[in-house]
Amino acid sequence: MSSRGRLRIVSIAHPATSSEAGRLRYRHLASRPDVELHLVVPEVWKEFGRTITAAHSNEGFPIHRLPIRLPDAGPMKWYLHFYPALRRLLRELDPDVIHLWEEPWSIVALQAQMLRGRAALVLEVDQNILKRLPPPFEAIRKFVLGRTAHILSRSPDAAEVVRACGYTGPVTPIGYGVDLATFMPADDRSNATAGSPLRLGYVGRLVVEKGLDDALEALARSKSAATLSIMGEGPHEPHLRRRVAELGLVGRVTIQGWAAPAAVAAFLRGLDALLLLTRTTDAVREQFGRVIIEAQACAIPVIGSTCGAIPDVVGDGGWIVPEQDPGSLCRLIDELSGRRAELAVRSEAARANVLRRFTYEAVAAAIETACRAAHQSRAASGLARPQRLQTN
Repeated sequence: MSSRGRLRIVSIAHPATSSEAGRLRYRHLASRPDVELHLVVPEVWKEFGRTITAAHSNEGFPIHRLPIRLPDAGPMKWYLHFYPALRRLLRELDPDVIHLWEEPWSIVALQAQMLRGRAALVLEVDQNILKRLPPPFEAIRKFVLGRTAHILSRSPDAAEVVRACGYTGPVTPIGYGVDLATFMPADDRSNATAGSPLRLGYVGRLVVEKGLDDALEALARSKSAATLSIMGEGPHEPHLRRRVAELGLVGRVTIQGWAAPAAVAAFLRGLDALLLLTRTTDAVREQFGRVIIEAQACAIPVIGSTCGAIPDVVGDGGWIVPEQDPGSLCRLIDELSGRRAELAVRSEAARANVLRRFTYEAVAAAIETACRAAHQSRAASGLARPQRLQTN
């Protein structure tokens, strides 16, 4: 433990480079009375065409902005990047626990495992598709998971993946948090009257895997005058615009680009229900669906597909339809168009779902609980000697 008797946690997380949503969980974690938190983030992170410089804002806890190697490795940098200065920092801090918001086959996970000293390692995982990785990543995953004290899992599928890869220790579920100061219900929902068309919406990438073709097909078949508003960008946009014209949906479907979080929240508040109709493929299975909880925080229920974590995250704050089944979606749209009371019930359940499961306080509590259990287990078993990675 730290000199002040608090649990000293070093969290390494490239998603926290920005001071936006990636940092909010840490403010809540650092505010817990028995935690001393240190956050390690890349000094510069490049993602989706943007260059993000680690914010220097005063968060009330130490943030260590360190240079990384391989910052220009494209999407592979998520797994290839590492911190040359991490050894010295960990020696100085001597943490009780290292928490990694990174996947177990990443080079930074291997680096943390090799340098952890007396610290217990806690991993937060999202990957929910089991596949054999090319060398050396399969060996790294086996090595890291075999010496990890506790797993924080985004979904039951993600927990199954680490189990299948040899992890035998405890698993604690962890969701994402939502900024309740930005994503909040409208002051007046009275404009959602029984006489107005059902207002559906989507926020996210415009790619074929998100199932927007199914939404357009269902809308075209619907007997109602339901509308669809789409916010996002991506390579599937030209195709979607063509389909809108071909299906005679001009005037009922609109498409607009990305917006800041406050504008996204305003967009969501203008809906009766959000759609997230992701399709399962060999490479895609919805890991969480952050937009689900952003909509539900605004008291907007969600119509989701059966893909990946969607049904679990939606809970009773919406409806689930089979993947790639426009007919089922069409029937639900027609039913909801004539049953506005059901929308009101699910709206309340949606907001309650978020307040119960997906606040930043809930995320912080899950991290602290896992880290404390990992530290106690490691202290009880004594300090293990460093192990060598076997690649054959």
